[in-house]
Amino acid sequence: MSDTAPLITQCPILHRDRFIVLVNKPAGVLSHPNSARIDPKNRAAFEGRYDLDRKCFDGPAGKVWLIHRLDQDTSGVLLAALDEQTAEKCRALFEADAVRKHYLALVRGTLPPKDIWLDHLTTTRVAGRVRTTALKGRPPNAELRYAVKGHHAGQRLTLMDIELITGRTHQIRVQASSRQHPLAGDDVYGDFDMNRRLRQQLGIKRLCLHARQLEFKHPASGNRLCIEAPLPEDLAGVLEALEMRL
Repeated sequence: MSDTAPLITQCPILHRDRFIVLVNKPAGVLSHPNSARIDPKNRAAFEGRYDLDRKCFDGPAGKVWLIHRLDQDTSGVLLAALDEQTAEKCRALFEADAVRKHYLALVRGTLPPKDIWLDHLTTTRVAGRVRTTALKGRPPNAELRYAVKGHHAGQRLTLMDIELITGRTHQIRVQASSRQHPLAGDDVYGDFDMNRRLRQQLGIKRLCLHARQLEFKHPASGNRLCIEAPLPEDLAGVLEALEMRL
């Protein structure tokens, strides 16, 4: 007998209970549509029409409240709530910086083994395009901490394990690029000559950024929950070719 139950998402589900659902969003999939109109060309993380004000999908399997977002070109863990009260609790966790967020990023160049990056970022929207810039001489409003996980001297690439303390738009990409360490495959803030070379030599066709882990207290039980998203095959293949181990 085939399962004809309506889908809540087409993304792989990492965890689901009666309060929350976490998925492994593939690169190229939107966290949410940019308008209320459903565009079949741009797949979103959850099914149904999206209410931009309430940050809520209304689909055939019911309502789903989006808690945070990932860039379209970023893969990894994405959290949503299955009722409005839980959504409020989850968003409060993010606002209180009570969620630990870890990312893997492949960047150009050589970095110190560990560091903390502090910057003042400002975001503008021009002609429908969002762009973020790091401004000098302003109080920092963006913070991340990283540890180097691997380096390939021949390709001049470094694999970073990043703990994102704040959550600004395009934060990791802009903080890295402003230090002359753009992410591999970044077609907005990146090194386009490097991207072309890596596409030819390593087959990199995407932004090399993966949200690998979310850790937080469950909004209902209060128990610590740590959810990891396995690396997608394309990124795993790149790291294998570079002989980098996690």
